[in-house]
Amino acid sequence: MDFTTTAFWAALGSIILANIVLSGDNAVVIAMAARSLPPHQQKKAIFWGSAAAIVMRIILTIVAVEMLRWPYLKIVGALLLLYIGITLLSDNDGDDDGHAHQGNLVSAIRTILVADLVMSLDNVLAVAAAAKGNTPLLVIGLAVSIPLIIFGSTLLLKVMDRFPVIITLGAALLGFLAGEMLLTDPAVTARFGEMSHDSINIAGAGGAVIVVMVGMALQRRARAKVAADA
Repeated sequence: MDFTTTAFWAALGSIILANIVLSGDNAVVIAMAARSLPPHQQKKAIFWGSAAAIVMRIILTIVAVEMLRWPYLKIVGALLLLYIGITLLSDNDGDDDGHAHQGNLVSAIRTILVADLVMSLDNVLAVAAAAKGNTPLLVIGLAVSIPLIIFGSTLLLKVMDRFPVIITLGAALLGFLAGEMLLTDPAVTARFGEMSHDSINIAGAGGAVIVVMVGMALQRRARAKVAADA
């Protein structure tokens, strides 16, 4: 691996750029999961969640091409994303001052890891293609991306505090991704054939609606329970 060649820096730049572009949805999840924590733990959750997710993504990238051929893997991933989106939205139940109930650091990091694992199944293929089989280059490129993802998550966290509607949009995004994953699973395409782009978008929209409706219903039920206990 020659650090002085143009090819090395071009490949490294491609990996970093691909990871940044494909990590927008991951940054949303990281920010949403960290939002329920006390302020002094939010930065820890973002840092450790992002770092652990990058390490996991490196491992996943190496084996992703084979994994994506496994039937039902994306179906399981889609169900997990629906669950995570509903949970994050239903947990967004603030007090009268608009502050979210405080959560657990380990739980937040676990949510970040599971969501990143599921959402990275497709994304890592682009990163793997940019690395062209060069594992050391892949590791360097993804490691350099860590501070950029942390910055994006931190910025989103601040924006969410000012505009809580972004949390609902973030949960809807997870539902949309779940719907897309469901129709692109090898088991589904083997039975029904390749789905059209419109069909995949409709499934994504359906997933977004499910997450928002169920999440908000759970929010209302939690508020009613708190009011009844008061």
